[in-house]
Amino acid sequence: MRAPRPQSLTGQLALLVIAAFVAAQVLSLWLFADERGAAVRAAQQAEILERSAVVLDAIEAAQEENRAGILAAANSRLVRFSTDPAPLATRGNAPVLTEQLTRLLGADRKLQVEEVALSPHGVRRSDPPAALAWLRDRMIAAGIAPEELRISIALPGGQWLNTRAEFQRPDIQLPPVILGTTFLSLLLILAALWFGLRRITDPLRKLATAADGFGIDAPPPAMPQDGPREVQALSEALERMQARLSAMIADRTRMLAALGHDLRSPITALRLRAEMVDDDETRERMVVALDEMQEMVEATLAYARGVSPDQPLESVDLSELLTDLVRDLSAQGPEVQLTQAAPLRAEIKRTPLRRALRNLIENAQRYGGATQVTLRPMGKSIEIVIEDDGPGIPPEDLERVFDPFTRLEASRSRETGGTGLGLSIARAILRAHGGDVTLENRVEGGLRARVRLPLEAA
Repeated sequence: MRAPRPQSLTGQLALLVIAAFVAAQVLSLWLFADERGAAVRAAQQAEILERSAVVLDAIEAAQEENRAGILAAANSRLVRFSTDPAPLATRGNAPVLTEQLTRLLGADRKLQVEEVALSPHGVRRSDPPAALAWLRDRMIAAGIAPEELRISIALPGGQWLNTRAEFQRPDIQLPPVILGTTFLSLLLILAALWFGLRRITDPLRKLATAADGFGIDAPPPAMPQDGPREVQALSEALERMQARLSAMIADRTRMLAALGHDLRSPITALRLRAEMVDDDETRERMVVALDEMQEMVEATLAYARGVSPDQPLESVDLSELLTDLVRDLSAQGPEVQLTQAAPLRAEIKRTPLRRALRNLIENAQRYGGATQVTLRPMGKSIEIVIEDDGPGIPPEDLERVFDPFTRLEASRSRETGGTGLGLSIARAILRAHGGDVTLENRVEGGLRARVRLPLEAA
């Protein structure tokens, strides 16, 4: 099963920047709400303390019968004043507010101030576990939890002025200006990111396209010279690598060609001497051995050359090429069936590619008998599938069979196993054309060879 295609660098960085930007905005909004809630709560508390001091002065200066009217006038939806025989605040857990109220009323005034956490429905909560007390206190300090402020101030005569004030969490407000600024900032960041990445990814894309052309025996493609300094350095490094590889392959090909040429002469001389041997059995054995040597020399030279540089590229209809090849091979061995397809053209070197396809089909005929060949387009590529009904190949050997002189056939006979270079030659030729070949075992039995070649550009 083919792995999913990874996302592009531009897409990955864009998603990363968007995620980081959103996380930063959420964090900023949370900090803003925290600071705003604390500021609003502090202002509300200060206002309640001042109102309590004003109400205290008013009822102490008023007649006893007028106190109820003053308290009723001072009450509001969230703040209630009353005079009671007992203090409402008993715990005194708000020392900062107690100190502020003491400065307003004087140090000789007896008072208590406490804060009580409420549920969202206004019901007083019991004290939380000690492990969560810090969270409750933090939420109260930040102004993001409902809270009731209770103030009890002693009056002459044993009465107490009790104040009960309920504070609600302030609503989070996002003015249109803030939203507009946030989206504008995100758009500007993405635009700058897009232009910056295009300057990097475009040369990299051109570089990858140019690197794909290194497999063909042709002048190396022009490497991109634009983009950042690192991309230009990579282009220059690939050019130097291509030059070294081309020189190395050319030297190897010349050396093997010279070796093959030099070996032909002594092999021919030995064949002539073998014909002069009187004993028929000895002569036949010598001729067979010399023929095997000649076959190995020719196969080795074919593998070393791959695609001869003196052969030009030409536009070829692969459907016609396969039709001719299948007809020839069917006449020489087990039947080969070709699934006809629409004409598909590719820029190839006809003779080497025909040799590669012949090797693959002959391998299927030799070990699998009847063979099926399918030609079909695959996006910007051409796929040739060669299937047989043979025993297949052990999974661990599916790649090893492409190594030179590798033969899985145990008899070591040239008649059944060849020289072990057929698949190696086929892969070398196909890769020189910018393609490749892979093997896989069929579920229903047999072997499947998949050949990929680039489709001719329109």
